Amino acid sequence: MTAQTNRFTAPFALARYRDGDAVQLGLVAGERIRPLGPSDLGAPDLNTFLGAPDWNRLAALAAAEGDEWMPVGEVVLTAPVEPRQVLQAGANYREHVIQLVAAGLTQDGSRTPEEAREFAAEMMDKRAAHGDPYFFIGLPACVVGDDEPLVLPAYSEVHDWELELAVVIGSRAFHVSRAEALQHVAGYTIVNDVTTRDLVFRKDMKEIGTDWYRAKNAPGFLPTGPFLVPAQFVDTSDTNLRLDLNGETKQDGSTSDLLFDVAALVSGASQTMPLLPGDLLLTGSPAGNGQHWKRFLRDGDVMTGSIEGLGTQVVRCVAEGDAS
Repeated sequence: MTAQTNRFTAPFALARYRDGDAVQLGLVAGERIRPLGPSDLGAPDLNTFLGAPDWNRLAALAAAEGDEWMPVGEVVLTAPVEPRQVLQAGANYREHVIQLVAAGLTQDGSRTPEEAREFAAEMMDKRAAHGDPYFFIGLPACVVGDDEPLVLPAYSEVHDWELELAVVIGSRAFHVSRAEALQHVAGYTIVNDVTTRDLVFRKDMKEIGTDWYRAKNAPGFLPTGPFLVPAQFVDTSDTNLRLDLNGETKQDGSTSDLLFDVAALVSGASQTMPLLPGDLLLTGSPAGNGQHWKRFLRDGDVMTGSIEGLGTQVVRCVAEGDAS
């Protein structure tokens, strides 16, 4: 599928696009795109550039004329990043978690819905004030562009969507404080963190708990992009996220509801393992996934995910065996 008309709002962004059998890094400005080679970047590849990004260099290229420019609508965009690591934050939107906890607390009838919600809200506020972010890891091989259909594995009928703001790491971050964390953010992109719900918890040995490998790491389960927008152009304090399924809005939230903001997440994740240039750090998903609606992904579904300032990705779902 070609680039979407609903694009980012920044003066320029990075993208990657299909060039025959290869993938080419590109600079997007308005309705046009041009290839970026090592001499343009001042670096041998994208991740090296992100480790010490010279955005002024790209701003000058974005303002220049030349024969290199092409209409962006005439190229096929793919995932704008090549991460070596993917970290995912769970249970990080206050309202979403309150809904989930309150629903569980009312099942045995011991609390009214109002009491359950009050209890859950107090729990989340304490966690935000005194707790730590919750992380798990994904496979970089699952990162694809929205030019590829999402193949729904036949082993389940409960594949779910989770639209997320994704941090793209810049300079290497290890043991960084919250005050330092944003200095290590190169930019942001869109990710749909697809999840197979009936595989999240082990049934054969409940003591093991969650099985994020099987639940979240089928091929193509991290549709990403299509743009990497430099951090200087993105305010993540109150950014809208919206996901439409076949034209019907299912998720409509804001990053103002995050329990742990971007700085807290980058700092927290960096305490265990160095975050490397180009890595992805997903920030969690707002309320409104398929589990809430009791409606999961089916063959022929189209997910349109938009994040304010970052543009739109459109993902087409196909049953396993029907991909074309």
